[in-house]
Amino acid sequence: MAKALVGYLAGPSYDHAAGELARLRRRVADLEAEVLRLKAENDGLVEALGSRVDDVAELFEPASR
Repeated sequence: MAKALVGYLAGPSYDHAAGELARLRRRVADLEAEVLRLKAENDGLVEALGSRVDDVAELFEPASR
């Protein structure tokens, strides 16, 4: 019976666990949105870098005769 009482007294309440679960779900959703935003930003930077590399490569091409 002592184990049951200790578990009852020391463990988090269901309300606390439900609130914590909701907070963690919101945090996961926020992090997923941040990942999508960073992927989109990264794609834009890669595209911009690709066009800059093409511009620089044209500078070093030999002149046509």
